[in-house]
Amino acid sequence: MRTYSVKASDIRREWHVIDASDRILGRLATEVAKLLMGKHKPSFTRNLDVGDFVVILNAGKVRLSGNKSKQKVYYRHSGYPGGLKSITFEKLMQSYPERAVEYAVRGMLPRNRLGASMMKKLRVYVGDKHPHRAQTAILSPDSEVTGRNS
Repeated sequence: MRTYSVKASDIRREWHVIDASDRILGRLATEVAKLLMGKHKPSFTRNLDVGDFVVILNAGKVRLSGNKSKQKVYYRHSGYPGGLKSITFEKLMQSYPERAVEYAVRGMLPRNRLGASMMKKLRVYVGDKHPHRAQTAILSPDSEVTGRNS
């Protein structure tokens, strides 16, 4: 018996539209990372990008549990001495709410070129409007991820 190897012609990408209203950020990010990597598919291959496209709506309404909204801090460094910058989750949500979701999902993907190509399939929007017309079905928080646009 031979080992099945996925070819580029065998990869079928679907679109998933997820509503992030009143969802906890980490739980949303794990679900999205699984869809982007393709771990929900039987043809999952670790060294290939077999994942689906994901559109996240209402990123401004995502929440954290406990006091994390005041205590969670995002850091970045310019590379120069004294160049450490920080911003709290509350301030990030006021200025760029989509970035909080992007940072959470990026942290759950591989840290290489494969992870970068997976991130390109993620679209995050603050409101409930998006330009992707054909992708209209929305996964509610109670629905199961089946790999199909319900």
